[in-house]
Amino acid sequence: KLLQDDGGHFEVYFAGQKQGEVNWPLIGLHNVNNALAAIAAARHAGVPAGHCCDALAEFRNVKRRMELKGEAGGVKVYDDFAHHPTAVKTTLDGFRAKVGQQRVIAIVDLRSATMRSGIHKDTLLASLKGADQVIIHKPAEFDWQFPIEQVNDFDNLQILPDVDSILNSLKEMVQSGDNILVMSNGGFGAIHQKLLQQLAA
Repeated sequence: KLLQDDGGHFEVYFAGQKQGEVNWPLIGLHNVNNALAAIAAARHAGVPAGHCCDALAEFRNVKRRMELKGEAGGVKVYDDFAHHPTAVKTTLDGFRAKVGQQRVIAIVDLRSATMRSGIHKDTLLASLKGADQVIIHKPAEFDWQFPIEQVNDFDNLQILPDVDSILNSLKEMVQSGDNILVMSNGGFGAIHQKLLQQLAA
């Protein structure tokens, strides 16, 4: 049973009996489901579910999973490894539950092999509907386009060819209180550090 919509606090039940609760720094229903699977597996191996809940409450997330990289100018910059539409949507849904009505600017780096090839061009934009502003890093040499009807369905979408143009756009767009969520499975030209330096200037 969720005690926070973002999945950061939930109760665990087995056969109608409460086994414990988990209050941890992770968010998203995918992480709750992973936790429940781990609890079930450990219980099957003889570890009481309550002990598992206590252990998960001490869990510290791995790097690049909704990692807060820093805050400057009242703006928080997060990093996440999401690199395909399903992961992007799940990450954004969990992030939205975490920040509520605060503005979310999603930046997606088309870096993975499938993203670069355009395999996800028909499904990626729909996965980004949970953001208030969307910037997609699509280098000019990519010889495919997103479906025009999907592009036209956004009034908050920019498709930009490089990190410098993204930073220039953000300079005009960002406001104090915003949350910037950068999704990439690579270094993305050190965009997090450059952005934090720009925000602090």
